[in-house]
Amino acid sequence: MGKRSRGTGSNKFKPADEDQIKGESDSEGEADHVTSVKQETAAARPGKSARVGGTAEESKAASGKGEEEAFRNKQRVLVIASRGIVHRFRHLMLDVCKLLPHSSKDAKMESKDRPMVINEICEMKGCNNALYFETRKHKDLYMWVAKTPLGPSAKFLVQNIHTMGELKFTGNHLMGSRPFLVFDAAFDSEPHLQLLKEMFSHTFGTPKGHRRSKPFVDHTMSFYVLDGRIWVRNYQITQKDGSPDPVLVEVGPRFCLQLHRIFAGAFQGATLYSNRDYVSPNVIRSREKVAKSLKYANRKENQKKAVMRKQLQPDIKDPFKGVFK
Repeated sequence: MGKRSRGTGSNKFKPADEDQIKGESDSEGEADHVTSVKQETAAARPGKSARVGGTAEESKAASGKGEEEAFRNKQRVLVIASRGIVHRFRHLMLDVCKLLPHSSKDAKMESKDRPMVINEICEMKGCNNALYFETRKHKDLYMWVAKTPLGPSAKFLVQNIHTMGELKFTGNHLMGSRPFLVFDAAFDSEPHLQLLKEMFSHTFGTPKGHRRSKPFVDHTMSFYVLDGRIWVRNYQITQKDGSPDPVLVEVGPRFCLQLHRIFAGAFQGATLYSNRDYVSPNVIRSREKVAKSLKYANRKENQKKAVMRKQLQPDIKDPFKGVFK
């Protein structure tokens, strides 16, 4: 019995048949052929040759080239307003949003909250710039321009507001088109104006290839420095019949920015620049009230003097009184 079991176990070590050996050799030949074809196709692709079979320097150069091609201007702007904004200021904010296809709006912010909360909102929205329209006493409008979350930020008093609905200009350009940013030569004269120029370029400059922008440049946003203020205008670039030169036609809106302060951080931090010529609207209103009160006091004083003069005048009787009856 034991010999039979050894005989049956020895059958496992019998050599393979010739057909089996031939099938294995055919499969190995096919695998070699597929590998050679893959190598030829990889060599025929110049973009992948440096990654697959090139040297380390070639692979670094190819990766650097890919990074340069993949660079994109990822400027996003959050536009937000404070609670209690009036209709006139809200229309201006909506007109500015129409000029910024790369902007994102959010709900109104409570007036009791500090502006630093906007940094968290920008982080949730994926924005690295912020435009905050802050209303005070339903009369004054302040606009914050900030680079979030590290800063800097600038606070402006908005004056001479004229919305598109009020102006009704004939100019009209495509919604979502990219603008030319035109800056006055005075922006290069002082350091704080150079900083504001860079911040305006990031905020109002629409990134190329943005999904909500159109691949056209048919209007300009102009920033001029005059009388200690920044005047903002929006013009359409068009051509008149028979004239090859471009013509600028104003579209709107119009507004004027008076700089208050520039802070090192986003809505906080140390003061980098403070405008000495800035006067608060509350101070202006108090001076107007004092002027009106002085005018009222002068009028009352003149009335008292008139009464005193009348009392000091002698009572002269008419000698012809009662003659003609």
